[in-house]
Amino acid sequence: MAWMRTMSRRTARPWRLIARDARGTEVAETAVVLPMLFMILIAIFWFGQAFRVYGTLTQASRAGARAAAAPVCATCGGAVTTPTQNAMAAVTSVMAASHLSTAQLQPLASWTPPALCACGSASSACGAAVACDPGATINACVQPNVQLSYPATAPGGMGTCGVSVSMRYKYPFHFSIPYTNLDLGNIQLPGQAQVRVETQ
Repeated sequence: MAWMRTMSRRTARPWRLIARDARGTEVAETAVVLPMLFMILIAIFWFGQAFRVYGTLTQASRAGARAAAAPVCATCGGAVTTPTQNAMAAVTSVMAASHLSTAQLQPLASWTPPALCACGSASSACGAAVACDPGATINACVQPNVQLSYPATAPGGMGTCGVSVSMRYKYPFHFSIPYTNLDLGNIQLPGQAQVRVETQ
């Protein structure tokens, strides 16, 4: 029995030395890994915010295009409104519901709206694209009466006319990655939707 105790003491000493030596490497590994893990978690959060804003812009564009394409505004209280006014009201409503400010929408001079031909065009080589409606009250581009599909892509048909709503939103948060030029506050997130005109 005594020899087992002496043997266990002899084997226990090297393990203690190994454990004592490993403490320094564990601290060094932790000092390297934790900042990288923290940066990954922060990046997931900020890119998640960007994806949320992008989803809201897509939803706002769709709501605006549907409101502009509908023949009657159900929520206008009997007032005569234009398709662009309907679209602006719908876009503003969706963005307000998601707590996004329409003041962050970028001016039309800082980005290029989609080049869409006027309704009735036979092909996409129409020459001049339809300009954004100047009646917009916020920095969103509403292009009414545009050709969404052409007779060549819809055999036997006349193509589809509709409305396009597009916008660009400046990412509202500043998050820059050290030692790079990447700053999320400089990103313009897009939102665009096209809806065919309802005829009933």
